[in-house]
Amino acid sequence: MSKRKSEEIYYLVRSDILPEAILKTIEAKKLLDSHEVETVYEAVEKVGLSRSAYYKYKDGVFPFNAMMKEKIVTISMDLEHKSGILSKVLTYIAQIGGNILTINQTIPLQETANVILSIDTVYMELSVTDLLDTLKKMPGVRKTQILGRG
Repeated sequence: MSKRKSEEIYYLVRSDILPEAILKTIEAKKLLDSHEVETVYEAVEKVGLSRSAYYKYKDGVFPFNAMMKEKIVTISMDLEHKSGILSKVLTYIAQIGGNILTINQTIPLQETANVILSIDTVYMELSVTDLLDTLKKMPGVRKTQILGRG
């Protein structure tokens, strides 16, 4: 299997077979996220983990649901009421690896239609910021903005 140099590969692994250091890193991250502790030092002391182990694993371990939630973005766009504009937007998103989950479009008023797209960005080749920048430059796209990430 060939992969691009910058491509990240993720595995779904049952927690009962993970090494103790990774499990403790996850516990420490939860303590920090919930503000139960204020510092990394307090978190690692509480779970019985070295700071070096925490820093080694902290950017590589995430709860499964957190990984999935962060990969969906909802974008609102105002498009000119001309044939083919929405099609070009959807084609572009597909070409960069985005997967359209939902499309909601208003009836055009004053030659402008609002379109709201929910996009699965798991396999997208660009960042969401780069996607928005490119969409803004497309002919017929008047406005783009992120409504949410979920």
